[in-house]
Amino acid sequence: MAAAAVGDDQFGEDPTTNELQERVAALLRKEAALWLPTGTMANQVALRTLTRPGDDVVVAAGAHIVWSEAGAGAANAGVQFTELGGSRGYFDREQFLAARKPRSHELLPPTTLVAFENTHNRAGGVAVPMAVTEEVCAAAAEEEVTTLLDGARLWNAAVALGVDPGSLASPFDVVWVAFSKGLGAPGGSMMAGPADVISRARRQRRMLGGAMRQVGVFAAAAAHGLDHHMEDLATDHANARAIASILAQSDAVAIDPDSVQTNIVFFRLAPGAPDPDTVVERAGEGGVAVFAVGDGIRAVTHRDVTAEECREAASILAAAAEA
Repeated sequence: MAAAAVGDDQFGEDPTTNELQERVAALLRKEAALWLPTGTMANQVALRTLTRPGDDVVVAAGAHIVWSEAGAGAANAGVQFTELGGSRGYFDREQFLAARKPRSHELLPPTTLVAFENTHNRAGGVAVPMAVTEEVCAAAAEEEVTTLLDGARLWNAAVALGVDPGSLASPFDVVWVAFSKGLGAPGGSMMAGPADVISRARRQRRMLGGAMRQVGVFAAAAAHGLDHHMEDLATDHANARAIASILAQSDAVAIDPDSVQTNIVFFRLAPGAPDPDTVVERAGEGGVAVFAVGDGIRAVTHRDVTAEECREAASILAAAAEA
């Protein structure tokens, strides 16, 4: 980072950022890419670029763009959301077609965008099957509905499914990825898509305060993550499964270890166990940082924790869940 060549990215003059944008665009099989400070801003820039106020956006139930962005979709883009698929983290072609609202109807808000989140956070890090996204994206194209992929954890999905990230991204019109999660960079995300869309997105980034100057220091860290940290994601996934296996041995915890596909462990508490907030507090006192999500608790593994530390954390969590 300290050695990165930098410039003013507001005017496209940061060479390290420009190089990363070209690299990620090629990696995701898109024409162009744009640096953004955060994933939430990437979602909001996408909404403002790809929709108009009053439009309907189809997403999977529990999507980050609906539940974890402080109502920004309504405030920034003026859109409404239709959630599908229940707790599994995705929906299929038939569900999408049944939910889609036509553009020509005088009463209904037109469906102009369909978005997937891969992996799906609230569903417990579920990697959405390629066949599902390919079929929905094909149906969307037939209906002239734009497709968006929230790929904050696309790297994890690619490892879990045994495919390259470009294969997961290619069915979508626009995709964005994050560098600050599994790859361990200190910040930054990147949106990729058609050159004209990325050009429009650049203006929306400016309007939302995301245009920065010498971001090459962040881009250099992201490039390092792509070069050196991708292969470590499988270890994160194995550590998450180990945590789930230990938790499953507790009568106070409800979890299926086989449901853990990536680096997110989501579990619920059995009848008679303390409430999630109490378990989170107890775990924190034991040195384990997790947080409550609805009626469950989420834990995430990452490159800075060892297998031994994960097993110890799981034991502490199980003890915190005991009545």
